[in-house]
Amino acid sequence: MTEGDSILPGQRIRARGADSNRAGRFEATDREAYDDGWDIPEDERLVATEVRLERPRSAITYNRSPDLPFDRSINPYRGCEHGCIYCYARPSHAFFNLSPGLDFETRLIARPGIAAVLETELRRPAYKVQAISIGTNTDPYQPIDRDYRIMREVLLVVQAFRHPVWITTRGTTIERDIDLIAPMAAEGLASVSISVTTLDETLARKMEPRAPSPKRRLQIIRKLTEAGIPVRIQVSPLIPALTDHELEAVMEAGRDAGATAANSIPLRLPLEVAELFRNWLETTFPDRAARVMGRVRELHGGRDYDPEFGKRMTGQGLWAELIHRRADVARKRLGLSEGLPALRTDLFRAPPKPGDQLSLF
Repeated sequence: MTEGDSILPGQRIRARGADSNRAGRFEATDREAYDDGWDIPEDERLVATEVRLERPRSAITYNRSPDLPFDRSINPYRGCEHGCIYCYARPSHAFFNLSPGLDFETRLIARPGIAAVLETELRRPAYKVQAISIGTNTDPYQPIDRDYRIMREVLLVVQAFRHPVWITTRGTTIERDIDLIAPMAAEGLASVSISVTTLDETLARKMEPRAPSPKRRLQIIRKLTEAGIPVRIQVSPLIPALTDHELEAVMEAGRDAGATAANSIPLRLPLEVAELFRNWLETTFPDRAARVMGRVRELHGGRDYDPEFGKRMTGQGLWAELIHRRADVARKRLGLSEGLPALRTDLFRAPPKPGDQLSLF
């Protein structure tokens, strides 16, 4: 436990990625658990998942990043219960005065009603259609979606508008929505990326404590592809000196499960993620922590992370070049492409609203 971690006496952490809860970077004060000297035993209590509700004012988030193959996305949830210690989305929780540490995976924000907001935005006369990406920040199919079903509501809207959508997930709940995604995929309107970081079940449980096992994620790929949905396996993040040796094996497992494309993005540790990952590494793998972080810094120009466009997603240096070369060779050998076919945008049309007069043609 580190200074300022704000884990209170008596709190127990089970199956979580982060073991600290430092205040976010926008907060004026830090929090620290403090022993007041009273010899009173604290009641033990497990840190449970809490869900707050947000009334969304907008649904589509736009970006201008030259590193991303999409310019718009939807986030049904903020925070993610999967608890992946390396998650680059953790710093986003600081915008809500919540910790990117334990808060990110235990104090979640659901956005019911976002589908109705999305419909309003898609009906605007000035709207210009391009594929919407869902799941590139936090996972839309994390466990709480079984109860809130926000993702299904969003899919019903994009299906009605015949709007192209690209989904990234590692959650099993996507299987519930195959009946919606498959017909869209048949028209070239939907594709899915499934993230598999490692095939090592023990390592996966330590890094991604509440995410489905690697074996289960491969089963998701199989079910999606059997339904005719194009799937790409994402070997991301690729962690030097920890998971990088599995690159080819994970791609091959994805191919065998039915994936037709594969890609890989090296580990990136923006803002608060760097400290969280370092602490986890030193606790979980003390024998190789220095080696892993040394290779990470080599990858990012001597720093834990280089946020510069054109470098942050690919890395730089000899190791980065070697990884990209290995990925290219593996894709060619396995018959995989790097990306999936472009989604169609020419089928988009706003469905009639209740009370609208229908066209005769």
